[in-house]
Amino acid sequence: MDFKKILKDIIPYIIIILVVVGIRTYIFTPIKVNGTSMSPTLLPNELMILNKIGKNNLNRFDIVVVKEEKKYIIKRIIALPGESVAYIDGKLYINEKVVKDDYSKSRTNDFNEIKLANDEYFVMGDNRSVSSDSRYIGPIKKEQIIGKSKFIIFPFNKIGNVQ
Repeated sequence: MDFKKILKDIIPYIIIILVVVGIRTYIFTPIKVNGTSMSPTLLPNELMILNKIGKNNLNRFDIVVVKEEKKYIIKRIIALPGESVAYIDGKLYINEKVVKDDYSKSRTNDFNEIKLANDEYFVMGDNRSVSSDSRYIGPIKKEQIIGKSKFIIFPFNKIGNVQ
């Protein structure tokens, strides 16, 4: 068999594989929800699409995947770099002003003001009573954020943006 013909036949497949690996590595990848810290917003074993390039445009209340030591956790951004955050008398304070927190699905224990550095985010799970988040592990550095996610792909009856 002619080597050039074989090479010509397999080059399209090699290109497809490289494109798929590149997209999955640098742009989008599926992620699985583990645990109940984001319940009822996200339930265990739901599959989502992680937008890895979305980490360059992070906003308050975005859902993000964070690399925390040797594991990945899914949380919601509560406070942004340079802000101060506190929970007092059941109310969320950002820079000493009350901010409506529609995402807390359980009672949030009060904590004193925490001032974030210019590369830190404060993240919490929606199910605050069981969530191991910035209240316990401290602020998250931007480089720990793998990407953000808001699109569920499984189960099929929940396909679409997170409500």
